[in-house]
Amino acid sequence: MTSAPLARLTQRKDYLAANAGKRAPMPGFVLLVRARGDDDMTMRIGITVSRKVGNAVVRNRMKRRFRELAREILPEQGFRGCDHVLIGRAVGNDRDFSALRTDLARALARLRK
Repeated sequence: MTSAPLARLTQRKDYLAANAGKRAPMPGFVLLVRARGDDDMTMRIGITVSRKVGNAVVRNRMKRRFRELAREILPEQGFRGCDHVLIGRAVGNDRDFSALRTDLARALARLRK
């Protein structure tokens, strides 16, 4: 099994740049994908959850769920050499994990077209 390495987005400018890329809105999150245009084939993941979603406990739970989704799905189905940003929505914590998994796979398939 050869999967692309996964790195984290750490700088605000990378999140802002990803906002100019392709977007796939889903019930629990919005997925942003943007090609970096460099020779590095590493996939990078960024997760952001607004205070509007809930208190710190709710936001941190959502981020943990998104990190697990990214570890599980992006190495196989993500875009090499791209930045992926998951933006949490309020209903993201209420959705079943398998539904989120299906949503992420569907969002990546939609962006692949």
